[in-house]
Amino acid sequence: MIGAQAGSSQRMKRVKKYFPLFLMMVPGFIYLLINNYLPMFGLVIAFKDIDFTKGILASGWAGLKNFKYLFSTADAFIITRNTILYNITFITLDLIVAVFLAILLHEIMESYSSKVYQTVLLLPYMISTVIVGYLVYAFLNVRTGYVNTKLGPLFGFPKINWYMESQYWPFILPIVNLWKTIGFSVMIYFSAIIGLDRSCYEAAVIDGATKWQQIRHITLPLLKPVMILLLLLQTGRIFYSDFGMFYQVPMDSGMLYSTTNVIDTYVYRALLRLGDVGMASAAGFYQSIVGFLLVVTTNLIIRKISPEDALF
Repeated sequence: MIGAQAGSSQRMKRVKKYFPLFLMMVPGFIYLLINNYLPMFGLVIAFKDIDFTKGILASGWAGLKNFKYLFSTADAFIITRNTILYNITFITLDLIVAVFLAILLHEIMESYSSKVYQTVLLLPYMISTVIVGYLVYAFLNVRTGYVNTKLGPLFGFPKINWYMESQYWPFILPIVNLWKTIGFSVMIYFSAIIGLDRSCYEAAVIDGATKWQQIRHITLPLLKPVMILLLLLQTGRIFYSDFGMFYQVPMDSGMLYSTTNVIDTYVYRALLRLGDVGMASAAGFYQSIVGFLLVVTTNLIIRKISPEDALF
């Protein structure tokens, strides 16, 4: 009895000690509940034949009919292929270029220009995709675009109607996406490098290690946990696409659908034409399930290769 009372007293002391922290946690918990968990009820829409006159719960069940739309259409292979290949390209370029630029920033960290470079890299990430679309249009417009009016004559290239030629966009979109999003990843890697133990570098300098040897044997191995974490997070969204990047940047040109149409844009256009909310919900549910399976699979592979770097 005495032991139970002592344990209860200890628990009460801990609750009182951390009560301000629990109180600070409440707004965040409420936000997560409202924004992340309550909307999960909407997953039922993916299995319903929605009739707005009856409401969601009273609407009839459709089974897997809503999912069938994604796989029975002739464009199913194209949109799946585009979604996967673009995201793999984005992830690969982001990893290589972001780590490279973060290391360069670290080498000039003491210089005033480092702040300027950080701002220049991060600024495109803050720009709306709509604005990015019009900036790209200013470069690629067939009559007044910078590429056709300045670069083309300079290098002897003929004018190209970029918004009618689909074969160029598998190269244009990765370049635009890299320019827009690279700043965020660079800042993460740059912050991680700043936090590394400086004594490792000091010991390497004493041993006569060159800059390249320091990067290869100290910086990259110590960055590996951060790189794996970001890779896992990005892998989970490999079946999702930046809607604005694939819809706004190509200006919704029908001639480019073969190389710019992805699952998100396809569902959006289908929703506009058919007004089928159940089908759109099924697509989102399908993307979430596949993303979850990809994260689990990737984590299992990492656990086999490097157990200490696995997320779970």
